Amino acid sequence: MSKDIYILGIESSCDDTSAAICYNGKILSNITASQKIHEEWGGVVPELASRAHQENIVPVVDAAFKRAGITPEKLSAVAFTRGPGLIGSLLVGASFAKSFAMALEKPIIATHHMVAHILAHFIDEPKPAFPFICLTVSGGHTQLVLVKNYLDMEIIGTTVDDAAGEAFDKTAKMLGLAYPGGPLLDKLAQQGNAQAFTFAQSSVGELNFSFSGLKTSVLYFLQKQAPDFVEKNLSDLCASIQYTIVQMLMKQLIKASEQYNIREIAIAGGVSANSGLRQSIAQTGAELGWNTYIPAFQYCTDNAAMIAITAYFQFLENDFAAFDVSPLARWQF
Repeated sequence: MSKDIYILGIESSCDDTSAAICYNGKILSNITASQKIHEEWGGVVPELASRAHQENIVPVVDAAFKRAGITPEKLSAVAFTRGPGLIGSLLVGASFAKSFAMALEKPIIATHHMVAHILAHFIDEPKPAFPFICLTVSGGHTQLVLVKNYLDMEIIGTTVDDAAGEAFDKTAKMLGLAYPGGPLLDKLAQQGNAQAFTFAQSSVGELNFSFSGLKTSVLYFLQKQAPDFVEKNLSDLCASIQYTIVQMLMKQLIKASEQYNIREIAIAGGVSANSGLRQSIAQTGAELGWNTYIPAFQYCTDNAAMIAITAYFQFLENDFAAFDVSPLARWQF
């Protein structure tokens, strides 16, 4: 095996087109083009997302090579997100990766989007020790994962209905905030009183989550209020909603830590950028003696650096994909 392992990673699972270059486990570049067109629709429109990926992928990949300072001929492999995600968006990234690799006569590596979120922790220091528990929270997933090794993971808890990220976005929409509402709710929450209002916290037993009851609780509460109530209490409402979601996440995370007797604790996924969650895990970790790991902001949301670093570990295990591999909108690991 060559000592110089260069991998191009491509991420296109939703509405961010991203490309990154990894060299022997070190990220040389990480370029992402976001799609603003979905804001006017209040959510991601799959057809528009796949079309935007087609427009963005060539310039994004080109920029990744220029930033890394290498040529495509140096690549050892081309990696892409196989799933889960929007099938049209995944197809763009997979098709480009296969064609690019074929032209260069290089192998391809198919990565799992949620595994990549977890392995983003191995891009920079400090890096968690095995085994560790990772709370992965995004718009489509909320999971507790027991990470035994780079490519050996077990889901020990998951949402039975909605994801935490969806709960943030949907409640933000109820408050009249623009899309994407989660980051806006987080910003406003920092100015509000988290104890101002109380909302339902669903309990489904074991290590699983449920957020549908919270959304219903917020909806019914708002329907009973005066027309100008939200405007007058917006920051307090945001703070109270955020506090409730974070408490629900932390309750199960603490339970998982105790059940498995593991104090190496990490968070990953888009919602790991939330200030309330980041503060809570840091504070709880200090109180309970955890070693906590919180990714840099650029590695929380969808990005190709996490695809490239995951592919690097797969490369070391000769975990290559056939060129007829198909993207998967749903893919359990």
